[in-house]
Amino acid sequence: MSFSLKILGCSSATPTTWAFPSAQVLNMEERFFLIDCGEGTQVQLRKHNIRFSKINHIFISHLHGDHFFGLVGLLSSFHLLDRKKDIHIYSPKGLKEAIITQFRITNTYLSYYIHFHELSTSEPQVIVDDKKLVVKAIPLKHRIETYGYLFQEKLKERKLNVEQLEKYKVEICDYRNIKLGKDYLTDSGQLIDNSDLTFDPPKALSYAYCSDTAFEPKLFEWVKHIDLLYHESTFLDDKITLAKKTGHSTAKQAAAVAKNAKVGKLILGHFSARYKNRTLFLDEALEVFDNVELSEEGRVFSIKN
Repeated sequence: MSFSLKILGCSSATPTTWAFPSAQVLNMEERFFLIDCGEGTQVQLRKHNIRFSKINHIFISHLHGDHFFGLVGLLSSFHLLDRKKDIHIYSPKGLKEAIITQFRITNTYLSYYIHFHELSTSEPQVIVDDKKLVVKAIPLKHRIETYGYLFQEKLKERKLNVEQLEKYKVEICDYRNIKLGKDYLTDSGQLIDNSDLTFDPPKALSYAYCSDTAFEPKLFEWVKHIDLLYHESTFLDDKITLAKKTGHSTAKQAAAVAKNAKVGKLILGHFSARYKNRTLFLDEALEVFDNVELSEEGRVFSIKN
């Protein structure tokens, strides 16, 4: 099992000739989750050969334009492509009104149904829970209501040790319980520990998206030990006062979150266009945390067991 994360846009505020605002796609076993949808997202989806029909869940962090201005166009394109399958959109309150108003004014009717899930929580909250994964909304610290999203794979069943099963003459009808972690009682009354009959399953993988946010120590616990963290780094440390004023983070602050949360890898993004050399963000973050990479439009990050 593996996750792969495709960066579609990682610039803050406005698109430029060389950068797109926030958008990315998380691929989990060919299930595609769109996270934020800045201007130009559907162009990026086409450019990177991501089929529109595979996107059934969209997660919007907050209602600043660089995170959702591409959404109404994408939803319209879904209709023009004769989409029939429902779509689920998760966001702070207000997005439904913004989308429905635009469709009403333009006399647009959709060929599919949108489920709007409007969030309101001060603690991490489960918003998706299915057989394979759990998604939590994480409240962030920005100028308006903002959420990050934590994607956590569910632990798979244990793997059977066939040789040991044969040794203890375990019946096939007991395999299911053993895969679920239960011990086995032989006909002679001997209790066989489950660890003697199975192998550990692959590690459950996890990814968190945190944009936009000021430095937030609560994240140390909320994203603790995850495999991959995307954390905004709008500014360098020379603009730390501006970061605090605008509800953003610096590269060093993002790295401090990664270090204190003991994450596997940190990805920096949401760069201010005032900086032409993005490697400066990497240099600053590496002073604090040793496994850091930079977002870049089109770049793929893989998370593997």
